[in-house]
Amino acid sequence: MLFNLSDNNSIANQFIAELRDIHVQKDRMRFRRNVERLGQIFAYEISKTLHYKQQECETPLGVAHMQVPQERIVVASILRAGLPLHNGILSYFDEADNAFISAYRMHHKDGTFEINLEYVTCPDINDATLIICDPMLATGSSFDAAYKVLLEYGKPKATHFVSIIASTNGLNYVNRKYSSIHFWLGAVDEELTAKSYIVPGLGDAGDLLYGAKLQD
Repeated sequence: MLFNLSDNNSIANQFIAELRDIHVQKDRMRFRRNVERLGQIFAYEISKTLHYKQQECETPLGVAHMQVPQERIVVASILRAGLPLHNGILSYFDEADNAFISAYRMHHKDGTFEINLEYVTCPDINDATLIICDPMLATGSSFDAAYKVLLEYGKPKATHFVSIIASTNGLNYVNRKYSSIHFWLGAVDEELTAKSYIVPGLGDAGDLLYGAKLQD
């Protein structure tokens, strides 16, 4: 299933526009906050797909019967850029367990690259609802590598992938390979450069969130 926030007009469009804007990007705190806000919007939309159970809630005047989510949720982030998106999702799914994966591109002289995973911490995800978040989906290689390593810790009941900007090529690749996964996107851009950067995209999300890095 594909869900694209940009298919419908909402305040999410404002947050994405500010993330893309080269002038607004200079406010690093605003950039982080907008990523976090989008995480909250995605969490709300994902919550509509969960299974619910009835729960009695005692009020000062009686008992209310409420429908609350019954699934165990695991939120997984691809570091470092995924952290504010993760925080936004976690602020709605208060009791969620958490997983973190360090993944980066190792570039070669011929212009190609491979994904290196250096750090993984993950709870048991067997029969859980897994939400993986990474602000950018370019080629789909980072998601592919991260998902494979997460599956070493169990088989989730359902998997949701959350990304703010995706390329058409990357989205087609992961959707063909993982047709059972629910993909939640802020926007989809057509172009991918020879170095696998999304155009128009928004730039390097990690650097915009936390500052430029020395490592290539």
